[in-house]
Amino acid sequence: MSAIPELPPPPTAASLRETALRHLARFAATEQGLAQVLDRAVMRWSRKAAALGGEGDTVEAQAQASRRAIPQIVTDMRSLGALDDAAFARSRSLSLTRSGRSRRAVAASLTQKGIGAEVLGDALEEALGHRHDESAHERELGAALVLARKRRLGPFRRGVSQDDDDLAPESHQRALAVFARAGFGRDVAERALSLDLTEAEERVMALKSS
Repeated sequence: MSAIPELPPPPTAASLRETALRHLARFAATEQGLAQVLDRAVMRWSRKAAALGGEGDTVEAQAQASRRAIPQIVTDMRSLGALDDAAFARSRSLSLTRSGRSRRAVAASLTQKGIGAEVLGDALEEALGHRHDESAHERELGAALVLARKRRLGPFRRGVSQDDDDLAPESHQRALAVFARAGFGRDVAERALSLDLTEAEERVMALKSS
């Protein structure tokens, strides 16, 4: 007769706290993101316990008890300064913009990570400037040019004459569609496509170094 496998102990507040600290020592995270990390730790335990023969209702009850510790752990990490959604949003806004993401795409990404509307709005304005400011427009143009360089559009198009290809209606419309899908406005896209290579490179370098 085979022995019944011993079930692993469910995550406790202490063990989940250690998981949180290890994660935050390696990665920046939002409050929602950390809560999801801890919830996944509980889910892994649940699956393992069930696979080892744990009774379903008992496993679920123990998992729910573990999950009840998560909100307080998130609060504690915020109190320690290990979690700061506003700082995360500001930093990520800049890094995403430098990688060629539009303001709209940046906002969508941060919303998905659990940044609330008020924190998001403040972070975007602090990091990227007010939507209607010249500085914000310049950053948006710089981001569009980063995308253009990645996709070899406009001034970064290679191996063809700009007069023969980039300004042709079909090619121009395809390029505009790329920018539109990435969340850039028509005016920014048109300006990005109209620049010469030297100015485009200078603007990309200025954005990356800002």
